[in-house]
Amino acid sequence: MITAKNLSFSHGHGPIFDNISFTVGKGLKVGLVGPNGAGKSTLLKLILEEEFPQEGKINTFGKIGYVPQEVKRDKNIDAAQTIKDFVDPENKKEEYILKNMMYGLEMQDLDLSSPPQKLSGGQKTKLALMRALIEEPDILLLDEPTNFLDTDGKKWIMDFLGNYEKTLLIISHDLALLDAHISKVIAIDPFSKKIEEFGGNYTHYTKVKKEHDELLKRKVLNEQKHIKQMKKGLERMARYKSEKGVRARTNLKRRIERLEAALPDLPPEIKRIRLELPEPIPTGEIPLKVSGITKIYNDEVVLADVSFSIYKNERVALIGPNGAGKSTLIKIIMGITDATEGTIEKDQHLSIGYYSQEFETFNFDLTVLQTVEEVSPMPEAKIRPFLARFNFPSSRVSQKIGTLSGGEKTRLSIALLMLQNHNLLILDEPTTYLDVFSQRIILDSLKMYKGALFFVSHTEEFVKEMKPNRALLLPENRIEYWIEELAEKVSIIEE
Repeated sequence: MITAKNLSFSHGHGPIFDNISFTVGKGLKVGLVGPNGAGKSTLLKLILEEEFPQEGKINTFGKIGYVPQEVKRDKNIDAAQTIKDFVDPENKKEEYILKNMMYGLEMQDLDLSSPPQKLSGGQKTKLALMRALIEEPDILLLDEPTNFLDTDGKKWIMDFLGNYEKTLLIISHDLALLDAHISKVIAIDPFSKKIEEFGGNYTHYTKVKKEHDELLKRKVLNEQKHIKQMKKGLERMARYKSEKGVRARTNLKRRIERLEAALPDLPPEIKRIRLELPEPIPTGEIPLKVSGITKIYNDEVVLADVSFSIYKNERVALIGPNGAGKSTLIKIIMGITDATEGTIEKDQHLSIGYYSQEFETFNFDLTVLQTVEEVSPMPEAKIRPFLARFNFPSSRVSQKIGTLSGGEKTRLSIALLMLQNHNLLILDEPTTYLDVFSQRIILDSLKMYKGALFFVSHTEEFVKEMKPNRALLLPENRIEYWIEELAEKVSIIEE
């Protein structure tokens, strides 16, 4: 059980929560929702006492288990001699049960007796999830547990969690898969810094939320119309020079200011801010040609004789199961990794904008606004509405990069790419850290981009809506014209 009462918490850039209270009852399955950067992961840290509120308190009852979005370093992993030692240190489960869980979590190729230290971040995260499920804590906190799973793996973990008999608080953009088992939804509003509690499942929450947003939109539009009429009246009153007329004009101006200050911000999914993108640099008909690319790691063939071309302004989806070499191919194209055999031919005017999940190019000490100013000559007056389109309102542009969530860094990374006149964007899993609203922001922005796109995404609907012209399938090493059935093969990187 979790109870929070009159909780307030701030970072250096401003308040995250303002006098919030909520309860998660014993044995309930609760979805925690809100846009990226709203404070979902922060709330989990407050529950874990990794962060502490300025006011109010959180009480928990029972043992807590926690799995973050990604595990890169873990003292228990570092100390374990084998995978089995890490996932089941108390020998609670028979080996066949452990192997079944490994299969469900798409780790059937791993040996329980092998050391876990050199595994990828995604594999370590899945092992940490498996460990938590075996421990069966009284309260289980999960932050995006499906990030590194294919469709079958997502379904398996959500089915497993549906039968979890203890308290579950979960952040996930795949909550619909757990829909039938959710008892409650806790929604964070980043604008009001408040929390709302919704009884019932995720479908019920989305219906109520949509109705609320429509009502809010009508209210705001009506208020804006009323204020506009009052401003016209204020202009007409400018000719009144008497003391009484000046006093009336001053009173009306103050009233307008009060009404404007009281207007609620429209949520980002309702806002419609015009987005103007630079024209891509002109390039030839085939800006990129890949011929006979082979990559061998330690006698293991990761890529074998991959050949394809990307044509001017076309969109190509890169599709394949975990370990098929998708990320490796992209790194070879970008010159990060060398191919064992084969060639990459680039048009002399080719300009590539590249997104990966590492965020290694960010200066974490700069603010959001300073980061954009480094790559764009646009004046601040234009940068601010551009950032608002990517859900960085004026109150957040002074926030330092180091304090951003994974989803916020993703949105900012894509925004920076869109501000430049690249003629080819290569996107390696741009949707991993994104909630549904942020995916929509990125999707709508990319739809407006006029250059070529080569992208990987594990989100089936995202790939469908991008409407690629063709798909490169790995490990089949063939390129096909796009049909929607290919979206069923969409999977996440795990290499």
